[in-house]
Amino acid sequence: MLKNTNLSILLSFLGLWLTSFLKNEAQIIVGFILILSFGIIHGANDLLLIKKINGSEKTTYWKLLFNYISIVLIAVILFSFIPWFAMLLFIIVSSYHFGEQHWENKNTYSSKVATTLFNTIYGLFILLLLFQFHEKEVMTILLGITGINLYYINITLLLKIIGLLLLVFFIYSFYTSKVFQKNLAVELLYLVVFTILFKVGSLIWAFAIYFIFWHSIPSLFDQIKFLFGEVSVENFKAYVKSAFIYWITSIVGIIILYFILKDYKIFDSIFFSFLAAITFPHVFVIERMFHSKNKKTE
Repeated sequence: MLKNTNLSILLSFLGLWLTSFLKNEAQIIVGFILILSFGIIHGANDLLLIKKINGSEKTTYWKLLFNYISIVLIAVILFSFIPWFAMLLFIIVSSYHFGEQHWENKNTYSSKVATTLFNTIYGLFILLLLFQFHEKEVMTILLGITGINLYYINITLLLKIIGLLLLVFFIYSFYTSKVFQKNLAVELLYLVVFTILFKVGSLIWAFAIYFIFWHSIPSLFDQIKFLFGEVSVENFKAYVKSAFIYWITSIVGIIILYFILKDYKIFDSIFFSFLAAITFPHVFVIERMFHSKNKKTE
């Protein structure tokens, strides 16, 4: 785990270094390439994960598959008819997902409710920190998705409130968990790294670096280990092979959208709506994967 996070820090600062050489347009292009490669593919093997989770229980597998497809359809319907609610739900669910991935191997709470709340607050703090440094761009994207002008929302105030709640959790964890005590200095360092990254990089570039190096790649490692037993070059190839058809289908769909909407400002909004639609069921599957893994280790 420590090796993975050290790699994430190194890659993050490499991304910051490249910021000095890449113009904003180039940052956006490279950022989208990262998101469309590692970002999309890390969620393209959900069906294989479902099969692994349930083993030979075909009835449960088909039930989960039905739930998976239903979640996608519900997300599409919500974004079509109640976009503001869909966007709010997406931010909350994504926050939980980011927090879950970051804290999975160092969870300090025995209560499921406390763990869920902590993961959500941590992930929401990260997202609000990103929004804080790119408020105008974020509001423009939200306007394109929801059709509502949200400039009256005080992101700074929300960041302070969530930051205070996170501080309460940190203090409680410090006095109740020796594991957290050992990791506190490192976790604070990560938050400093995120702050520098989000402040210096453009919105897409900063989001891509965090999303890929701090979420997608660690998630890939966890998925490969769960599916094949260990992380190796051969197992990575096997993962990509099994995910390829779903990944390439997503890429083709996004490319078609781009050529249709490339002259319109709403492409960013459509792109993030697409990410949201596929994120909802992915979060559902990864939560089941971690539950299955932890159950086996009990």
